[in-house]
Amino acid sequence: MVPTKTEYLGGGRILPPRVRGDMTASELVDGVFSAYNAARLREGARLFARKMLAAETTVAASLTGALTPGGYGISCLIPLVEAGFVDWIVSTGANLYHDMHFGLGLELHRGSPFVSDVELRQAGVIRIYDIFFEYEVLLDTDAFVREVIQASEFHRPMSSAEFHNRLGRFVAEREKVLHTEGHSLIAACYRAGVPVYTSSPGDSSIGMNVAAMALAGSKLTIDPNLDVNETAAIVYGAKTSGGKSGVLILGGGSPKNFVLQTEPQIQEVLGLPEKGHDYFLQITDARPDTGGLSGATPSEAVSWGKIDPDQLPSAVVVYTDTTIALPLITAYALANREARPLKRLYDRREDLVAGMRKAYLARLGGTK
Repeated sequence: MVPTKTEYLGGGRILPPRVRGDMTASELVDGVFSAYNAARLREGARLFARKMLAAETTVAASLTGALTPGGYGISCLIPLVEAGFVDWIVSTGANLYHDMHFGLGLELHRGSPFVSDVELRQAGVIRIYDIFFEYEVLLDTDAFVREVIQASEFHRPMSSAEFHNRLGRFVAEREKVLHTEGHSLIAACYRAGVPVYTSSPGDSSIGMNVAAMALAGSKLTIDPNLDVNETAAIVYGAKTSGGKSGVLILGGGSPKNFVLQTEPQIQEVLGLPEKGHDYFLQITDARPDTGGLSGATPSEAVSWGKIDPDQLPSAVVVYTDTTIALPLITAYALANREARPLKRLYDRREDLVAGMRKAYLARLGGTK
């Protein structure tokens, strides 16, 4: 049935208030972000605060782009974790590596992208677009990682969540000594029991140092089978217990797919009944027409079973820079939602996997 004119014009009237100097971020988002991608950001902020942060929803966040070296771990991600607004994470290894600089008291500085990188190299300065830091920051962080993983507790295969939890404990201990508490995301996740996965363990300086220690006899390996099963079990456990699953995708890339592939793992591979994630919020500057995963839309994800088709009207994509949108969405959520009890999914990983394994073997007719 064709909608009537009244139905087409049923949206709120565009008549925003004048911007004032004393407006909060929440007031700006609700009152002034009236059209285009500002309106998508408003929709995304409301989706996150009003639906995804309901008590029964388990929220995953995927992190790509150089967020932590820009300080967005401290300013946004740690507050979200501590408020119970993010229950598990998939990140690039680079974000976790650069995050440790802050917990270790190492300095990063504002710089300029319009300088000679040859001169920076000669001066011993590393550049991430407009962020500068000494080359020694890398060397000191590398040395810390290698020192930590020499401990006997690391001399075996483990999931990336277990590895990052154990590493986060050492960073948290260093924070206490250096009085840098609250500066490291990986330490905050250790304290909050938030499991942190990386979809490409070798694709960062953390993985490079793990590989170097293997040359010296270390038995530490990151087992991708554990990661795939643990992440799928988190989603399966949330859904089969009567809850919902939401994904906050910051950027795209491999972490985006690793978060979303939990549903095809449950449905396609394990053959267990499921419909897809319930809520989808992505911040991206990638276009869908180039065929890359970073720009793939939630409607395309429905065809894979990644997103519940019944929930597609609630899915939001905001086409902007994560470093612009994330602080606004964080402020909006903190202003409009009370903190949630921590789910501490890290502590429940084995039970969640056991539950999924039991369902899988029952489907196969197994008895184990």
